[in-house]
Amino acid sequence: MQTNTQEFLKWLKTQIPLLEHLGIEQLGWNGQTLTVPTPLAPNVNDKGTGFGGSQAAIATVAGWCLTTLCLKERGLECDVVIADSHLQYLKPVTTDFETRVTLPDLSAADALAERVEERGKGKLELVVEVLCQEQVCMRLEGVYVAIKR
Repeated sequence: MQTNTQEFLKWLKTQIPLLEHLGIEQLGWNGQTLTVPTPLAPNVNDKGTGFGGSQAAIATVAGWCLTTLCLKERGLECDVVIADSHLQYLKPVTTDFETRVTLPDLSAADALAERVEERGKGKLELVVEVLCQEQVCMRLEGVYVAIKR
C-alpha cells in the first residue's frame, strides 16, 4: 500500500513546524526513492546560495521520511530518529534544488521491518543527496533507528 504523500506531508508539517518555512510543497515517493523538490528562495544564505542549515535539515528529514514510509507501508508504526550523521558540502546550491534518498536495495526495508518485528527496533543506513542541476552539492550519510510503538 503506497502512502498518499500529500497527506503525509500535511501531517509531517504539523509534527515538524520548521518545514512550513522551507518551501517544501510536495514529496515524490515510489517505494524505493524519496525526492523533495525545494525552492532556493526561503533557504538562501547571505551569499545568495543554499543555506547549509536548511540543506542539513531537509536531508535529515528526507531520510526520516523514507524510513517512516517504508515501515508504515509494511504495517508498522514506529518512532524514527537519526542516530548518527556525517555531512559533506561539495558545491554551492545556486538554484532550486532537490533532495533525494534511495533505499540501498529493495530488500533493505523488508530487513528493517523484520528486525523491528523481532527485536522492537532496527536501523537503516542511508545516503541522502542534495542536488542542484543534477549535480551533488551536499551528501548526508546517516543511520536512522526505528523503535516499534
